[in-house]
Amino acid sequence: MNKFEFTPFHAPESLYALNEELLAAEDLRGANLIMAFTGFSDAGQVVTQIAGELVDHLDHEPVAIFDIDQLIDYRSRRPRITFTQDHLSDYKAPSLVLYRMTDALGTPFLFLYGNEPDLQWERFSSAVLGLIERLDVNLVSWVQSVPMPVPHTRPIGATVHGNRPELIEGISAWKATMEIPAAIGHVLEVKLAEAGRNVVGYAIHVPQYLSDAEYPPAAVAGLEFLGAAASLMLPSERLREAGRAVERQITEQVEASSEVAAVVTNLEKRYDEHTEGMSRRSLLAGDNDELPDADELGAAVEAYLASRDGESQGGTQTETETQSKSGPEGGLG
Repeated sequence: MNKFEFTPFHAPESLYALNEELLAAEDLRGANLIMAFTGFSDAGQVVTQIAGELVDHLDHEPVAIFDIDQLIDYRSRRPRITFTQDHLSDYKAPSLVLYRMTDALGTPFLFLYGNEPDLQWERFSSAVLGLIERLDVNLVSWVQSVPMPVPHTRPIGATVHGNRPELIEGISAWKATMEIPAAIGHVLEVKLAEAGRNVVGYAIHVPQYLSDAEYPPAAVAGLEFLGAAASLMLPSERLREAGRAVERQITEQVEASSEVAAVVTNLEKRYDEHTEGMSRRSLLAGDNDELPDADELGAAVEAYLASRDGESQGGTQTETETQSKSGPEGGLG
């Protein structure tokens, strides 16, 4: 028997306030959950961009609002505020909210988004797992982004981890074992797997020399991974357009500097040597390795959902394996 036993002081459920009516909605039982936390690793502002697209373009309502004052150390991670000539405004208060959302096809899902907690990780994890158990969440998928020594001229890569082999195999070839600084997403993934819940995480690779600025192509890749894993049609058109503009700017800057061009060329060589002979699986990429447009995405997701329905009724369907836009360079951050 363990001699050291903690006496419960605060129940995990006291960390959040609930919309009980929304929580009881039948369409949320068995739904999929996406998680995204800012404050740990957000190279290229991928997590921030993804959350912005979901909140700005999809219908959403708070299911649970976490008591952020119990979770954030304000002095170590000070919120931003604007000083304008003679007054203060636009205080950006931290938040952590579980939303109910519907995708472009009308499918409901859950989205847990906000500041990564500084404090009470064990209690927060217990609170999240309790909500997941109560809603009988089908799959939890989460995303982060990490700077990597890869060129912007090659497909966006990701390191994938979790306990769903069909969502992991063929996406990332990185099989190293190493100790890394943990994020709350990592902790939740471990605890979800221990509880027998389906979970998958994506670490999106952002070219190191672009990691300090917004890099929309990496956010698009993150949305594609999350959408494919959770069988959702997530918005990405605005980010695709922004990405094309950013790519043009990068090309101009590279062409204007021989030193920068040499760095990119060296990264391309290393990337090509590492990926030679490898192929990647993707639900959404086409045979010519081009990303599909919105109509093609919708058709792909609808077909995927239909195949899931067929499997649940005892039928079998084989998903087409195609070349992925995602490269194999790996890392967890």
